[in-house]
Order: sequence, then C-alpha cells, then structure tokens
Amino acid sequence: MQDGSNHSEKICRAAKPSTIQSLFSWGRDLILSVVIAAVVILFLYQPVKVEGTSMMPALEDQERIFINKFVYSFGWGDIVRGDMVVFWYPADPSKSYIKRVIGLPGDTVEVVQGTVYVNGHALAESYVPEKYRDRSSMPARVVPPASYFVLGDHRSSSNDSRNWGAVPRRYIYGKAVFVYWPLDKIGLLR
Repeated sequence: MQDGSNHSEKICRAAKPSTIQSLFSWGRDLILSVVIAAVVILFLYQPVKVEGTSMMPALEDQERIFINKFVYSFGWGDIVRGDMVVFWYPADPSKSYIKRVIGLPGDTVEVVQGTVYVNGHALAESYVPEKYRDRSSMPARVVPPASYFVLGDHRSSSNDSRNWGAVPRRYIYGKAVFVYWPLDKIGLLR
C-alpha cells in the first residue's frame, strides 16, 4: 500500500478565456437579458404611472404600479367585480384609465344617493372611505354584453362609467396588481 508520497496528481487548470471570448459571453448574456425583459414588459407585466386622484386611497397620483397584461389575455382570466383594471378610455382610445370593476355583463347597476346597487343589492365597498363618497344618483343601467361598468374609488372626483357608460371588454388590457413606488407603499393591490 502506498502512503501517497509517491503518488503524483495532475492539476488541470482551466485556460483563461480570451478577451474576445469574454466580450462575446458578456454580449450574449446582455442580449438574452434584454429579450427576456422585453417579453415580460410586452406580454406579462408593464410598469405604469398613476395620474390623477380618482382611485384614492388605493392609488395616489404619481405612484408607480405594475399591471398584469397576461391575466386577461387569450380569455384565460375572468374579470371579476372588484378588480382594478387598466383600459383604453372609450371616448379617446389614445388615453388609458384605471378604475374598479363594479358591474359585469348583464348586471343592473344603480346609484342612489352615493350607494351603489348591483342587481338590486347594495354593494359593500370597504375600499371607498366615507370622505371620498359623493351623494349623487344614477338611474338603473344594464351592463351590455362583453362590457364592464367601472367606477373610481374617489367617487367625488372620478370620471367613470356614470358619465360615459360601460367599457367594452376589448378595451381592457391589464389588471393593476402591485405598487412599487414610493417604497413606503410597496405591495400588492387589493
């Protein structure tokens, strides 16, 4: 048995990569990262800036949020009452709005002195503080097929479906999901 003193081992050293190989590797990784980021931004999540006060207190002016553009794509996700959706403004599709879904296709929506009724039942709206409510009324309306009735949480300062009607489904392109700026507000939206 040998004690290992005569045993010689070969130590293999990896050849140091050339500068050209390093640049190629770095460039490849950079391009791959840009492609992945582009796919995420174009098809999954998009950062947007909130402009205006119509969604206070959930969202404030100048906050930065991520919207999920994938959740409603290809008919995979259902739009449900309470979702905060981002859509092209029906009267001017070059503008985007964010509002909360109140009425689904076929629902009857009515507002009586600030209280929202859906299909004859008062809607519990914990997301609308008393100081943001208004006392306006709106006669009952039936939400058309493939459309949604949307309202801002800050009812006294919101331009919404009470003024211009329901939003066609094809105009809705995302769901607000996450606040990322300012840092003290970071977190999931409800």
